[in-house]
Amino acid sequence: MEPASGIAGFLAQTDGIGRAAIFVLLAMSVASWYFIIAKAVQALVARRRSARFLDIFWNSASLGAVAAQLEKDHPNEPFSHLAYHGIVAARHHQLHGADKLDQAGSSAEFLTRAMRRVIDEETARFESGLTVLASVGSTAPFVGLFGTVWGVYHALIAIGVSGQGTLDKIAGPVGEALIMTALGLAVAIPAVLGYNAFVRSNRLTLAKLDSFAHDLFAFLTTGSHVNDLAQVVPLKPATAARGV
Repeated sequence: MEPASGIAGFLAQTDGIGRAAIFVLLAMSVASWYFIIAKAVQALVARRRSARFLDIFWNSASLGAVAAQLEKDHPNEPFSHLAYHGIVAARHHQLHGADKLDQAGSSAEFLTRAMRRVIDEETARFESGLTVLASVGSTAPFVGLFGTVWGVYHALIAIGVSGQGTLDKIAGPVGEALIMTALGLAVAIPAVLGYNAFVRSNRLTLAKLDSFAHDLFAFLTTGSHVNDLAQVVPLKPATAARGV
């Protein structure tokens, strides 16, 4: 019966440390693919919802109409989330003024702080999971290399004990150990590609969100189409303005 080759051969000739390296690579691969798939689906859904909200926003007669729509359909993506809390902050400062320390300053300053907090929250949400992808992409090749070195070490020890240093006795075990390097690269490459793709997508989305924030800020501070906000169903101003 021929000895096992490939990963099975590596597992047969290595010890617990080598098997642990394979287990770590497997865990890294599962984690990276989970975040890649989850964030890709999340980004696709958010992009469709954002496009739908922006179409409603720019085709609304006033911010009051937008507020009424947001009260009916609670924000579920970055642009509606920003608009919701921007309107809440503007209404709260208009109705109550600066009666607390976190509301100090003019209406424009209070609105700027509220909108900046929302953008910071969205930035943190966009970046969730990227640390895992970056870590997998940078460490998986080294884990694979460690497995290769450890496998070569055990192969050379076995050859030394047997006293048979022929090419067929060396090439097989060493070649099997090199599989670990290939596995490390196979785990790292998708993680790096996914990380780069998500970073670029997040940067573009945040740039659009920042541009939208400037437009919304102009509408809310100049009073254009804002006069009817007082007639809109209340958007929980007291709590939402502080928790933006």
